Order: sequence, then C-alpha cells, then structure tokens
Amino acid sequence: MRESGSEGASRHQVSAARDFVLGFVGALGAARAAVRESMPSLDRLADLLVLARSGEISRRGEVGGYSYAVHGAGCRLASPNGIDIDVDFAADGTELFDFWRLRRFGRSLLTLVAPSAEDLRSAVEELKDLLTEVRPGRLVHCVRVSSRRLRRPDVERKSDLIGVSVVQLT
Repeated sequence: MRESGSEGASRHQVSAARDFVLGFVGALGAARAAVRESMPSLDRLADLLVLARSGEISRRGEVGGYSYAVHGAGCRLASPNGIDIDVDFAADGTELFDFWRLRRFGRSLLTLVAPSAEDLRSAVEELKDLLTEVRPGRLVHCVRVSSRRLRRPDVERKSDLIGVSVVQLT
C-alpha cells in the first residue's frame, strides 16, 4: 500500500525532529566533554552550578571554549559558534531539558530548525529507548555506556523537569 503525500511528509518531519533531538543530545555531550577537559576536577556538568553558588567561579564566564551562564537550577552554554545548550539539573546532577530548551537550541543553529510540538512529541515517542518522559513535555535521556554493553539505569525520578542524563562513559 502506498502512503499518501501528507503521510510521507509527516514521516519526514518526524524523522527530522528525531535527528534534531539527537543533535541536541550530541551538542550537550560535546559541551560536557569540553568543560570537563578544561576543568578536570568537575565530575559532572552540574558542578558548575555548585561552584557558582559557592562563589568559587563566576555565574558567567568561559570554560572549554564555551561561554556559560549559571541560572536558577541550571546552566546555559554557548558553543564557540553560538549554539545554545540550556539545561537544568536534578538534585542528583542529572541534566534536564524540555521542549522550550530544544526550541531555543533550534533557533541558535546556523540554519533555523523549528519542529512542531507534534513532531517533537512523535520524535520523543520514537526515541523511547533513549528518552524517558517523567512528566508531559519533560524527558530523561537514560542511556549510560559501559565498555562492553548498554545498560539502563533506574530512571524513576521525583523531578518535575524533562531530564537528560546524556550518554556518559562509565
């Protein structure tokens, strides 16, 4: 059975939204790696928030080639080419994001990317092996990479945020 033109376009839009979400996760991973390389004492990105609150670092600055601005419960990072990666942190340091942060990321790309809410929701559904929705519109990226296999950590969280626990080497 052939798919109609609108079904094909919709599938293409969901696929593009899926790639977009994965692009955000990848950009966050690259930012984390650059920050950790620049500040080896950091165990996790959330430590920027801890250090800023204690006064050990400024709430705004540059680290690993990224500018950062600590805010409320999170941090906004901007890559050297201006790409925005904004996350909040759960109490355990899990990196959290939501659709608003995804859209902000999309607006900062060299070529504007603005998937619809429906396409983002469908993309998240397709990525259910990688993302867990802890509340409508709020996700947790729950894959950790070990040297031999992928495993899924306990993702039950009491957070009311979308969380991203981006791929980490263990």
